[in-house]
Amino acid sequence: MDQTPDDDLRIAHSPTTLRELVTEKMRQAIISGRFNGGDRLIERTLCDQLGVSRSVVREAIRYLEAEGLVESVSRAGPVVATLDWNGARQIYDIRRLLEAEAAAACARVADASIKAQLRQALGELDKAFHQEASLHLYAATTDFYRVIFTAAGHLIAWEVVSRLNGRISRLRALTLSSSNRRISGPAHMARICQAICDNDPEAAAQAVRSHLGDAAEIAQTLLKDAR
Repeated sequence: MDQTPDDDLRIAHSPTTLRELVTEKMRQAIISGRFNGGDRLIERTLCDQLGVSRSVVREAIRYLEAEGLVESVSRAGPVVATLDWNGARQIYDIRRLLEAEAAAACARVADASIKAQLRQALGELDKAFHQEASLHLYAATTDFYRVIFTAAGHLIAWEVVSRLNGRISRLRALTLSSSNRRISGPAHMARICQAICDNDPEAAAQAVRSHLGDAAEIAQTLLKDAR
């Protein structure tokens, strides 16, 4: 991990709690690859980089550990969790089950309002993709799925997916960086959106499975090559 202070990590004043700000800064640093898997999270260095107290850094690390982005290693302390295919495979399996069901349920109930929300979320996602705005893209993708799960009434399933969101975003960053994608992420999302807007549950579920199957195949190749 970079040990020098960085102005872009320093926290500005905000009505959001300091712990939330620090947690989000560190989360995005992990997702973007600024902090790599296996990097030690040294409290003193983080205090200097973020411009906050050690107690705030400790609290943020605890939250990130609960999200699976940080793990404690004997004699090393907290480190950035390493991505591996076994863990990634389980995340893709969970997503495939929950997201396919949610997309199918959303397609059954989608009215003009839901379709408008979904198309708007897809537009934001597509704009972020073409502007190569990674953090905006992750947020827009999350919002796209939030619309689907909320409209479907699958709120508990969305809670489960939300708890995995940090790890999902890390995998998303990994697969988006690959040149081996047969179909782009936004193109897959457009197919999901179209199936829902056509009120076609089977096509919506299949579009989700196709998207996640493509992403999982790329992740498997990249993570196995990284060993």
